[in-house]
Amino acid sequence: MTFKIGIDGGGTKTEFILVDASGASVARRTAAGCSPSLTARADIHRLITDNLHELIASAQNPTISHTVLCMAGSRLFWREFATELHGLGVVHAFDDSIPVLELATGGQPGLVLHVGTGSFVAARGLDGSAHYAGGLGWRFGDGGSAHDLGRRAVARALLELQGWAEPSTLGHAVCDQVKLHETNALLRHFYAPTTPPGAVAELAPLVTQYAAAHSPEAAAILTDSVREHAQLALTVSQRLFGLSPVQPLPTGLSGVILQSPLAQRTIAESLGSAHQLKFITDPPIEGVRRLLVRL
Repeated sequence: MTFKIGIDGGGTKTEFILVDASGASVARRTAAGCSPSLTARADIHRLITDNLHELIASAQNPTISHTVLCMAGSRLFWREFATELHGLGVVHAFDDSIPVLELATGGQPGLVLHVGTGSFVAARGLDGSAHYAGGLGWRFGDGGSAHDLGRRAVARALLELQGWAEPSTLGHAVCDQVKLHETNALLRHFYAPTTPPGAVAELAPLVTQYAAAHSPEAAAILTDSVREHAQLALTVSQRLFGLSPVQPLPTGLSGVILQSPLAQRTIAESLGSAHQLKFITDPPIEGVRRLLVRL
């Protein structure tokens, strides 16, 4: 019997799975993150090869027919890295968007909207080809993402402090969370080189919390940000499938922010009835496992 290996790697953690010919999980491992923008190449190589060795050893050294890497970061880096892995069957290197796309469409035509700290849209075309849109990072957009929600919330709080926007519970909550209640102090904090970009994304839960509590300011921020992401998804859908698909397209919604009824309603209104919305609850490693089954 032959086996297959899947790896889902990001900046926070790397997950490994070994499956048998039927797709059943035989062994799993979890390790530290392996993003090439955060970790040295030598450390990445050591982390992955050490964990692959342990994974294979735990199943008494099985014969591997395929290995799939679904990794965050530079595509070129991971394609080159894949060529360095030997004795692991046919090795494929994919983007980290592929597992959630697999969960959304099961290899069929369709798309997925994902939001986390950043956001992206992934799609599988009628010819089976995979496509990726967005994911531009915190400096250049990523509508619907935690960073975009936080950025809009800080902007609102600053205008309130300046006196150009009516005081709101959301604006006050932003100031309370960072313990700063003066315009210049708030600006200095978020522009300081010692303040990581993630500090802005950490404010996103305030937006979803206050939107759920019927704060009009928070609801407007959530709606506007998610609508921007949905418009990108609509562009991708229309380019790949035309204005009027023959049947409703499987459309996954991935990420905690999209659990909000307001967010889901905004996406449904933006995409229309041609898209069959489905919330993704399984972790990405399950998408990797399903992808392995189809190889």
